[in-house]
Amino acid sequence: MNKITIIVLLLIYNVTCAQQVKVTSTQLSEHQIDSVFTDPIKATLQLDYDIHRVYEYNDKAGKHFVVMTKNLVNCEELETCYDSIKAYCYVYKNDTFKLKWKCNDFILPNNYEYSISYWTKYFEIKDYDNDGLADPILVYGTYGLNEFWDGRLKILIYYNNKKSVIRHQNGIHDNERYTQVDSQFYDLPIEIQKRVKIIMENITENDHGIFPYNWENDMKNKQLRFDES
Repeated sequence: MNKITIIVLLLIYNVTCAQQVKVTSTQLSEHQIDSVFTDPIKATLQLDYDIHRVYEYNDKAGKHFVVMTKNLVNCEELETCYDSIKAYCYVYKNDTFKLKWKCNDFILPNNYEYSISYWTKYFEIKDYDNDGLADPILVYGTYGLNEFWDGRLKILIYYNNKKSVIRHQNGIHDNERYTQVDSQFYDLPIEIQKRVKIIMENITENDHGIFPYNWENDMKNKQLRFDES
C-alpha cells in the first residue's frame, strides 16, 4: 500500500468519524417539561424558581438539558417582572441528572433596574468548532427606566466546561456605555468568537443595545474594556 493510498484512507476515516458526531437540540414543550421535571425531580435538583424554558441537546458527551428559571416579583413598570434568574445545564444518564454548569444573576439594588430576562432570541446550541461537543451561548439582560437603553446585558459562552463572559452597560448618553470582555474569550476557537460577534451585531440591529463605537476593531485588537472615550 503506497503513501498516497494511506493518506486517502486516513482522510476518509477522519471525515467519517467527524460525520458520526452531530449535535442536535430542541426546545421542550410545556407538557414535556412537566413530564421530565416533575415536582419530585425539581425538589431533588433544588429548582426553586419557575421554569421558563428547557432545551434538550445531544452531543458526543451524551444527553443534556439546559434549564432556564426566573423568579417572579411584583412591579409597576411591566405586567411581569423578574428580579433574578438561574440557569442550569445537566448531563442526563441512567435516569440521573448531573450538574455540568450553573449561572445566576439578579437586578442590581438601587440601580433603577426592575427586571431581568433571558434573551432567547439569540440563544442556540451548536457545535461551532466541529469537535462533537455543544458550545452553548447564553444571552440575558436587565431593564431599566428606559427599558433596554439603560439596562445591562451579558453574553455567556460555555466551552470545555469553562465560562467566558462579555458584559455590557447600555446607556442613553455615549459616556454611559461600556463593554468588558473576559481575557479568556480571545482564547476561544475563532468560530465561537465569530458567532458571538454576530450576536452583538444582531443586538445592535434589533435595537436591544448600543455597543461603543468601533467595538469590532477593539475586539480585533483583543481589548478587555472599551467605551466611547
